[in-house]
Amino acid sequence: QVQLVESGGGSVAPGGSLRLSCAFSKLADRTNRMAWFRQAPGQERQGVAVIYTGTGNTYYADSVKGRFTISQDKARNAVYLQMNSLKPEDSGMYYCAAPTSTSARGWSDPRAYNTWGQGTQVTVSS
Repeated sequence: QVQLVESGGGSVAPGGSLRLSCAFSKLADRTNRMAWFRQAPGQERQGVAVIYTGTGNTYYADSVKGRFTISQDKARNAVYLQMNSLKPEDSGMYYCAAPTSTSARGWSDPRAYNTWGQGTQVTVSS
């Protein structure tokens, strides 16, 4: 069974940086991408970034382009999200997600993923 464990969240002032980590013991054979989502209170879960594990291709939500970077370390079984120039609207619970089967849904659709971590809280405020 695939398990995802996030870490690295915290409180930071606007303009600051955080690096989130998602550790896993193994991935399903059909897992071809891993993504970060975030959810603020009362809002829907939003796709932030995705990395396609085979090609290394990455895609981002428009709101984080140029500020966030998703990466993977296959040797360490980990995916990271480097977040720079943080804004208050970046606050929320951040989740790592992976599919265990191929999905035709877009990368930012939460329904494309069936394995989620427990989340790590990010708070950006002065």
